[in-house]
Amino acid sequence: MPTPRTREHAPVSVAVVSTEQDVFALRRRAKNVAAAAGLDNRDQVRLATALSELGRDLLRPTPMTVTFDVQGEPPALRATLRWGDERAPSQESLAAVTRLLPQTRYAPSHSIAGRAASPPPGARGGRIEIACLIPGSTARRDPAEILGALEEAAPASAIDDLQAQSRDLMAALEEAHAQRDELERLNEELTETNAGVMALYAELTVEHKDVVERFSEEHELALALQRTFLPAELPDITGAELAVRYLPATSTAEIGGDFYEAVNTPRGLLLAVGDVAGHSLQAAMVMGQLRHALRAYAAQGHAPHTILEHLEHLMGQHQPGWTTSLCILLVEPGRDRVHVANAGHLPPLLLSPAGPSRYLREHGPLLGMGLRHPPATIHPVEPGSRLLMITDGLIETRDSDIYERLEVLSATAAKCPAAPEDLCASLIDAFATEPDDDIVVFAARLTPPDSPA
Repeated sequence: MPTPRTREHAPVSVAVVSTEQDVFALRRRAKNVAAAAGLDNRDQVRLATALSELGRDLLRPTPMTVTFDVQGEPPALRATLRWGDERAPSQESLAAVTRLLPQTRYAPSHSIAGRAASPPPGARGGRIEIACLIPGSTARRDPAEILGALEEAAPASAIDDLQAQSRDLMAALEEAHAQRDELERLNEELTETNAGVMALYAELTVEHKDVVERFSEEHELALALQRTFLPAELPDITGAELAVRYLPATSTAEIGGDFYEAVNTPRGLLLAVGDVAGHSLQAAMVMGQLRHALRAYAAQGHAPHTILEHLEHLMGQHQPGWTTSLCILLVEPGRDRVHVANAGHLPPLLLSPAGPSRYLREHGPLLGMGLRHPPATIHPVEPGSRLLMITDGLIETRDSDIYERLEVLSATAAKCPAAPEDLCASLIDAFATEPDDDIVVFAARLTPPDSPA
């Protein structure tokens, strides 16, 4: 049955989206318009998050318009996205938005599904409508009244706006994926750690001005701070035996950006190793933020390349100018396939029990470059296979070719003991003599969940 038409008013607001900055501004405008129309805080966050997700997904240099207006009975605020080229929303983004706001309608032509017949030959463009019902007690139906409420709202400072965006993101993640306890714990851990780091750094700056005389003490403090940003322990996962070695550089008191993560997700076991460019307190803080965000996105069940895209957006908005390499491996629950999404990091090594070792060389751009990340590549793995992930501090030297060193690593790892703990220890003994850079060696041995380890 066709959807009955409702009486339409003049637009309350119109936005044009063609850049990342436009997407950020769209989220802010959506929340302000929703608040002025009388939506409660939860629906304000939902609408802002939905438009931000679609804005990033549909972002092209060719402009897209977003129109906000009100409709009659029942009273609702409607946001309409329109574009005139062949772009289309991804199934993942459209599904995520529909879960947040069920009154979402998409048509790949200039008509809304259910209101018109098939588009004429050669028609291009698309349209998405999102309707949010306005509670009767707070409904504003007159566009002039909504515009007045918008004009009366006090402008927020840049810092207040950024903090509000962060709160909105956390609220949307909690609502969409029922991860409230985990996300709150991670946010509290990050806030508490950052507060401790800044307090210790301030104390260090005031009390320890003579760097030469205090080198040893500062070095130990730097290492203690760095360890607070890394996982306290690895998870105990059926069908996967994990081991890791983290070795700080011996030649500097500065803090590095190497990190690792292992977390059980709705899609399977996620393993990650990354390296924030640079050695400084700020590099370590960027690393800590990325690791916590990575864990939160993984807990939501996102695909590996989608996690990279979310982290790319996060860095572009909150850490411009920084770059990070990051390799993500997702091991399926059956332990017989692995998904590889690599943002500029050294390739992981697959050590099969009955065949030669090989690198999984799929590659994408570094995080922080503002580029899109390709989908993950899937590889089959045999029972008993081992996965090895490292940072470049293990093998890189000033006078050697990195590709030659990778081949030496592959040959050495193939001769090492099979147990991940022994593999990590053997590689540290073989390569890590007075390292100039931080080192992470992360190993996993996979067996089917119903087989003995």
